Amino acid sequence: MPAMTLVLIGTWYLYLGAAVAAVFLLYGLGRLDENAQGAWIFRPLLIPGVLLIWPVVIWRWIALKKGEEKLDRHRMPRKRQEYVQLAFIVIIPVIILTAFAVRQDPTTLSTPVLLEAAK
Repeated sequence: MPAMTLVLIGTWYLYLGAAVAAVFLLYGLGRLDENAQGAWIFRPLLIPGVLLIWPVVIWRWIALKKGEEKLDRHRMPRKRQEYVQLAFIVIIPVIILTAFAVRQDPTTLSTPVLLEAAK
């Protein structure tokens, strides 16, 4: 029963995301961003993203319509963003090297057993 509830919630989440994607990509995107007016080829590429983050899309859309925020493309990155980028430059190789260091040695594995179907 709980698994079916999760599937039902996920299904309705995607249905709502599809509705938001249809309305936003057909009507809202061109009105909010003048560079997107008449650019219909790339809009289908946005559908998967809008399906997943549709609450954020609605929130940003409302904020932009009210004039609370601006689409500011040429804003310099925040200082914290630079620190996060540097942290990722260090953390990702550390994770990869750790994974290689702790991986299991294939020579110590037991021999595989062939399973047969029940008769």
